[in-house]
Amino acid sequence: MTAMSRLKIQVSGDTGHMDNYCAALRSIGAEPLAGYCPAPNPNCGGLLLCGGGDIEPVRYGQPDRGSQPPDLARDKAELELFQVFHRAGKPILGICRGMQLINVALGGTLIQDLPQEQKAFHCGGKADMVHPLRALEGSVLHMLYGPVFSVNSSHHQAVDALGKGLRAVAWAESGFAEAIDCPGLPLLGVQFHPERMAFGRHRLDTVDGAALFSWFLGVCQGDVSAFSEMPGLFSDKA
Repeated sequence: MTAMSRLKIQVSGDTGHMDNYCAALRSIGAEPLAGYCPAPNPNCGGLLLCGGGDIEPVRYGQPDRGSQPPDLARDKAELELFQVFHRAGKPILGICRGMQLINVALGGTLIQDLPQEQKAFHCGGKADMVHPLRALEGSVLHMLYGPVFSVNSSHHQAVDALGKGLRAVAWAESGFAEAIDCPGLPLLGVQFHPERMAFGRHRLDTVDGAALFSWFLGVCQGDVSAFSEMPGLFSDKA
């Protein structure tokens, strides 16, 4: 695939912290257009929402109960980005904070601090933790990785009440949702970091994150041949 024909994917994240995401997209043949608080790019076939800091609790109707100081500009820009791509029916992949933002954008809420509120620990300091997930049968993650598989983990917040139309499709042993989707729409959020389990950063104690990025590119290209277990995907497109 030449540079001219590479499918463009908009990437939103923190300045200086998008290299791994962009490297993963380039490795599967996509062209990432990355930026901090970018305006929606109509030339992009999909949106990748990266990890990062906490979302302002007022965005989901709560006082601060252990959230880290938010980036208000990023919250505003990414919520707008999500709505533009979502209304257009374009594929969206949210990773870590990106999954949480998808949930908040659709009216859901978050557990603000797992150690404080639930006595659960999904963050191991500087190094990622590793733990197993259980995937919903028929979901993308079940299709890619099977019913039970191991992933990395580095987050102190989690999805609580689900946003409109969303469902949980993978769970940690602690019972918290680690992935969400919206049946019939090209939308997926994962709490783990596939960009740190793929290509040059592939690790032996987790599944290969490259499979998830390849799936996302296929969805962005409109390829439904691999998604027989997801009835309704692209059903609103002629």
